[in-house]
Amino acid sequence: MHPDVRRWLRQRTFTADAWHPAQLLAAKQARENTVTLVLPALDEERTVGPIVRAIRESLVEQCPLVDELVVIDSGSTDRTAQRAADAGARVVHVDTVLTGHGSRPGKGEALWKSLHATTGDLVVFIDADLIGFDPRFVVGLLGPLLTDPTIGYVKALYDRPLTTTDGIVPSGGGRVTELVARPLLNAFWPHLAGVVQPLSGEYAGRRTVLEQVPFVSGYGVELGLLVDIVDLAGLDAIAQVDLGTRRHTHQADAALGRMAGQILQTALARRPGPGPAGSSLLQFLRTADGLETVVWDVGVSERPPMSAVRGAEGSGRSWS
Repeated sequence: MHPDVRRWLRQRTFTADAWHPAQLLAAKQARENTVTLVLPALDEERTVGPIVRAIRESLVEQCPLVDELVVIDSGSTDRTAQRAADAGARVVHVDTVLTGHGSRPGKGEALWKSLHATTGDLVVFIDADLIGFDPRFVVGLLGPLLTDPTIGYVKALYDRPLTTTDGIVPSGGGRVTELVARPLLNAFWPHLAGVVQPLSGEYAGRRTVLEQVPFVSGYGVELGLLVDIVDLAGLDAIAQVDLGTRRHTHQADAALGRMAGQILQTALARRPGPGPAGSSLLQFLRTADGLETVVWDVGVSERPPMSAVRGAEGSGRSWS
């Protein structure tokens, strides 16, 4: 493991339990910050209401850590907008924001337009499909931003149980992360190898940072933000917080394939200049003591065409 990655993991990885809402409220008031929480949603009527209600009750009414609670509806055909409004969120339809710029499909479009539709100094993004949502997620993501002015962007890390025909596997989710995003980051941006969940839909940032980087319209938005923010502000400007366990609705393999394709396109558009890709792969295992890192050599080599070998040996054999 590169020394910079080891140092970053040690200095910029936290747990959500490190902060209490009242502690962060005092820090927010002392710094005169305001907090916006955004949930991008598309056909999430089953889960969006409970998430909004939990945030409103815990972090708006009981401890006013969140000043603005907004659901950005990306054109839901179910009762997502109504459920969100009934639970206490301000609902904004994505097509009503920046109408002069048109509309593009995808999650990244909703996140980008949410910056125009909101005002908070700190912006927290939470996916609207979470099951058993815990407001502690929001507290954990805000912790580094409200207690360390040098941190500008915070990613969530967590275990992702995978529901299978045999039951729930404790840590089988995040297939696109393990099969696409992590290998890409290790190959082309090895300084980001320590980010445990680069595609996590739960993250927070300072508006002054978020408004300086582009937003990819589709599922590549998380990888694009990570790469671009580090390029803008440096590795130590980002942090990650362990939120424990995250459960959500899993998608079919075909949908994951489309997601992977958008992430690949995002990475290719940002690939650094010429030079060989890195051959190390850093992976993470959950242990009783926390996270354990494992480094693999995934380098490959190529043998020349056999015809060239035979020609060099003077065999004279050829195809007729």
